[in-house]
This record gives sequence, C-alpha cells and structure tokens, in this order.
Amino acid sequence: MREKAATLPNAKLEQGTVTSLLEEKGTIIGVQYKTKDGEELRAYAPLTIVCDGCFSNLRRSLCNPKVDVPSCFVGLVLENCELPFSNHGHVILADPSPILFYPISSTEVRCLVDVPGKKVPSVANGEMANHLKTVVAQQVPPELRDAFIAAVDKGNIRTMPNRSMPADPHPTPGALLMGDAFNMRHPLTGGGMTVALSDIVVLRDLLRPLHNLHDAASLTSYLESFYTLRKPVASTINTLAGALYKVFSASPDEARKEMRQACFDYLSLGGVFSTGPVALLSGLNPQPLSLVLHFFAVAIYGVGRLILPFPSFQRMWIGARLIWSASGIIFPIIKAEGVRQMFFPATVPAVYRAPPVVN
Repeated sequence: MREKAATLPNAKLEQGTVTSLLEEKGTIIGVQYKTKDGEELRAYAPLTIVCDGCFSNLRRSLCNPKVDVPSCFVGLVLENCELPFSNHGHVILADPSPILFYPISSTEVRCLVDVPGKKVPSVANGEMANHLKTVVAQQVPPELRDAFIAAVDKGNIRTMPNRSMPADPHPTPGALLMGDAFNMRHPLTGGGMTVALSDIVVLRDLLRPLHNLHDAASLTSYLESFYTLRKPVASTINTLAGALYKVFSASPDEARKEMRQACFDYLSLGGVFSTGPVALLSGLNPQPLSLVLHFFAVAIYGVGRLILPFPSFQRMWIGARLIWSASGIIFPIIKAEGVRQMFFPATVPAVYRAPPVVN
C-alpha cells in the first residue's frame, strides 16, 4: 500500500522515525523525524495523521490511552500440512483460550496460540517450547499435530502482546489519530485492518469537499464528526472481538461453559445463524443492534438447551447465570465504546457540522 501511495503524483514519500510532534500555541504543525542516516529533520503540514501503530509513542497528547493486555499470541508457521477444512480459517476452542490456524500460502499454515496474561513462558530458555508441546499440542487437531511439534522444534517462535484500547480522543487542532495508535481490539477476529480501512474511507469522505486545511480550529471542530461516523463499523467489530474472546476462553464456571458451547452450536445451525455473525465480523453489516440481538440470541439458545425438554431448578439456575454472564461480558464493552455514539449517532451534534469555508 505504501508503494501504491508513492506512485500518486500528489504524494511524496519520506522514510524515517518520527520522534515527536511539533506544537505551536496548542496546534500540531508537523513532526520531527530521524532518517536512517541519523539526520534530524522536520516536516510541516496543516493536518498530521498520526498512525504509528500499537506501540505508539505519539498518542499520549491526542487521546486517553487506556491500554489493556488481556493475552499474548504465540506465533508459529506450520509447513506441509492439510487443514481439516482447506482454505478456511480455524478457531480451536482450547483450554484456557483459543488457538487459530489459517493458510498463508499453498504449503504454509500460520498458527497463533493465545496465552492469557501479560507474561508468557520464556522462549529463550525453552519454557515456551515445553509449554507448547505438553499443554497445547494435545489440543491441536490430530492432522496438524506432527507439523505443530515440528514447527516448535524448528524454534522460530514469535510472541506478540494482544492489546485492547477503546477510542477516547482529545480533539487536537492540526492532528488526527488513526489505526492501532487510536483504537485496538483483541485480534482474535482479525478486525484491525477492517476498522483502519473503514476509518480511512470515513476521513476521505470528510476531507473531500475541503480545499484548504489551514484553519486548524474550524477543521478540528468539523472533523469531530469522524469519531461518530466511524462508530457503526468500529464499535461492531470491537465489541464482537472482545465478546467472542471472553466467550471462547475456557472457564470453570458452568454458566460460561454453557455459553461457549451454545455459541459453537448456534453458529453450527447455519443459515442466518452463521451468515449474520460472519457479516458482523467482516464489517459487511456494521449494525451494533444486530450484534446485540445475535449475542443475546446465543444466550437464549443456551438457556433453551438447558431447560428443554425437562427443566430442573439447577438447570434454570445455570440458565439465569448464563444470561447474567452474557450481560457482564457485552455491556462493559458497549459502555467503553459509547452507548450514544453506537446506538444513537443521530443525536450527536458533531455529525451535522458543515465543512469549514476558508476564503
């Protein structure tokens, strides 16, 4: 994408490491960066798009970064093996949390093992390899197990913290946050690029009628609508990623176990019960209300399985706890995303601001 952008006549590509934002009277006027030769340079612009990824060191002044690290991914590449369903991604409901497999070439399969917590067993001293062989390998599908163990023995094991951060911007004249620097969700659903590219389209459409970006105050006021207009896609994918991760993670709680199995069986029903959630997952149907309806349909489906055909007090109690557990999973995520912007965006005044007119 970078190469493609560089071919455009009105784009100029400069490569370097940005060390700081340049500020003048509360307005961001550009960046200071260091080239690969170590030379310190400055670049000035009326609008700076800050998109320096999940490890951003520039976002502190542009948002309220509440970064959570629920788990880490341990990555391997499996060679010369056949997935149970070719050309499909696979989610293994393992204990304590999911394992992902998906093809990356005709002969390679990427495996991502989710390890809960901020710290993972050490790769350097062999603890990780031992963990993968003794705890994880036995939960891998039999047709992939030999390739999995071979990949562990090969030793090319990578780890990456899984970060989650709700979008909580401080509208700042002259600058706008994008991508993982601005908003992150658990990567279980692979929604990061979907949200980022959707945000780009929203911003492109907002900037398209403008001919001058130099009135920073007016531009900032106008671009506040970006934070609401992005919500249908972003909040749907963010909420689904967070909710699915919690549902798919193993738990000793009987109600959570029932919720996990109900989710699997609900998707297995096919038809609208699988196409609906997949459309939400992929960003093709960015409807937060549809997400909530499907989520509680799963919970109600789980309760129905418990109490039919012969309800008992214990099963009814587990069913009640299942509904309570489902509410405890999804409502905090919705609160973090913003109830008003998710479900009632038309009530946010910023949506109706006209483009600034600069003479």
